[in-house]
Amino acid sequence: MNLPLFNKTIIVTRAAGQSSQFAYSLQNYGASVLEMPTIEIVPPSSWAGLDQAIAKINEFDWLILTSTNAVDYFFERLGSQLQDVRGLSGIKIAVVGEKTAQRLRQRGLQPDFIPPDFVADSMVINFPVSVEGKKILFPRVETGGRDVLVRAFSDRGAIVTEVAAYQSTCPRIPDATAIAAIQAHKVDIVTFASSKTVKHFCELLQKAIGDNWSQHLEKVRFASIGPQTSKTCRALLGRVEIEAEEFTLEGLIQAVVRSASLKMDT
Repeated sequence: MNLPLFNKTIIVTRAAGQSSQFAYSLQNYGASVLEMPTIEIVPPSSWAGLDQAIAKINEFDWLILTSTNAVDYFFERLGSQLQDVRGLSGIKIAVVGEKTAQRLRQRGLQPDFIPPDFVADSMVINFPVSVEGKKILFPRVETGGRDVLVRAFSDRGAIVTEVAAYQSTCPRIPDATAIAAIQAHKVDIVTFASSKTVKHFCELLQKAIGDNWSQHLEKVRFASIGPQTSKTCRALLGRVEIEAEEFTLEGLIQAVVRSASLKMDT
């Protein structure tokens, strides 16, 4: 059996509870995986904006959901306001990424539009109708998200209501096992699925190790899910060795496997 990640120790930095399938896939290629959550998903600081939007949900033309977290928190809040998915009968739903689409389908709804590329920028470029005068509801992370969608749709004449549906924060305590492996120089690759995972990874190492934390990463290779995350890697870590060609978790896995296979061949 070809196991290109055999004898490789990989740190996964996704949110607790969201990394299991990703870690399992890496293990299937032979990797030893350590989960070091750098994201904690929590409710927003206030539900007021989302509740107000839900109260007038029938006024919107489109609902845009760019993550599984947005799907989960929006629909849980919708249910808590004594409404169900039948209240969305007059609104079209656009999602970014197949994972987000799958999560929506689990709730009995089909997306009306999925952009061909798995990034928010593609949503704007390929949107199937003119958005001029359209009312768009955009439930999203409270802070730290990119504003490309809001700006681009607003520039095209849309009326965008942007509301906080959840917040992604940095865990207070870093995973002790992962920190110990980094300090012992036993980590080969660290994977990042967003810019925020990079930022929080650095913060957690600073907290756990101190000012010389970067010295423990000199032989570690960094793997990024796409260009924006790679940009943050270069800014905070000085480099990135692996970048996914398809900006999805599966694309990230394949990039890691491909990189390891190339090293095996040289």
